[in-house]
Amino acid sequence: MILLATDGLTTKRTRRHSCLRAAGLTTLVLLAVTDLLIAGANGNTLWSLFLLLSLGLAAVLWPPAKRPAWLTPQLRASLPAGFSLALTAVSQTTERTRALGPGELAVLLCLLVIAVRTCPPRWTGLCAALTGGAAVVAPLRFLDATAAEDVLLFTLPLAMLTGILAGLGIYLRSLDHRRVIAVAETRRSERLAMAADLHDFVAHHVTGILVQTQMARMMATTGPDRLDPVLAGIEHAAAEALNSMRLTVGILRGGPEETARLASGEGRPVGDLTALGELVDGFGGPIGPKAELHRDTSVPRNLPREVQAAAYRVVQEALTNVRRHAADATEVTVALAHTDNTLHVTVRDNGRGAAPMPYVARGGGYGIVGLTERVTSLGGELRTGPRAEGGWEVMALLPAVPRAS
Repeated sequence: MILLATDGLTTKRTRRHSCLRAAGLTTLVLLAVTDLLIAGANGNTLWSLFLLLSLGLAAVLWPPAKRPAWLTPQLRASLPAGFSLALTAVSQTTERTRALGPGELAVLLCLLVIAVRTCPPRWTGLCAALTGGAAVVAPLRFLDATAAEDVLLFTLPLAMLTGILAGLGIYLRSLDHRRVIAVAETRRSERLAMAADLHDFVAHHVTGILVQTQMARMMATTGPDRLDPVLAGIEHAAAEALNSMRLTVGILRGGPEETARLASGEGRPVGDLTALGELVDGFGGPIGPKAELHRDTSVPRNLPREVQAAAYRVVQEALTNVRRHAADATEVTVALAHTDNTLHVTVRDNGRGAAPMPYVARGGGYGIVGLTERVTSLGGELRTGPRAEGGWEVMALLPAVPRAS
């Protein structure tokens, strides 16, 4: 019967849980029929007991997917419990209502767990008191016909069982609360991951499009014969931006499989140290400042995937910021080194802060925030600041123990 009170579980149930739930439902219905048979055999009034059991079974067994909005947990718990308390009160004056069986008690105890677990906080105590109290005082219906000591033999165990099931309801409520928090945290981490993807990849390519478009406008009058490479660069950057957006939107529109792929990092636009060369080579475009990649021989090729991805994002964001904030830079250097199981990623430029871009295209600081979160999550450190000889420097220190071959 306890399983009947645990409605609202996750939709992916195992076959074993389904079988146990079906067995619990069948048992509860059989116990309710037993109540009616006992009442009929003792000459008690059946209509009141039938109404009570019908209300209780409906409150417990109504499928959540088909349950109307007005049938709230507090109404489901309080209506049968209130009717049971009324029968207990009336039984002191009418002997024909002195009927009590295992079905009614089982329904009330299931509703107790439901009330403690699912009722809104301000209703939980009241509904728990109604359902638990109705179950505990139900044996008092026989107080006039039976010795008080005999009634207490039923009342005390019921009180203990009521306390145990109330504790179970509190435990299930805490599990539900933890589950809600876990789901919210998972969704938040997914949103942050997708926001990072959009920022790192789409913003990088769109910034390149903007810079090259500005160049194309200047060259339209001074060197129209050299426009084709610039337009080709714009076309390539636009295609890459659309591809990154397509991957991210595909995850947003997908179901559980796409969510699992996002959590594992599959299907998302990623990069590694192998792709770093192409990123650096394509930075300047046909007329922009050329970036150089210096990879020390100490850098292993079998670094962990997450470390390589973080290094790629650091370089990508640093190059994007050069376009945004140091368009006058003539030298951009990307250096990789590996010492003491730490990957050193350094990006330097010699710009002086000239940024002919519109203000809205210069970013809002989310890139550095995202990089800091990404680097520190791996146990690393991110340092940014001006260079003594002019320009800017971004350095990331990433713990990087090579994987076993």
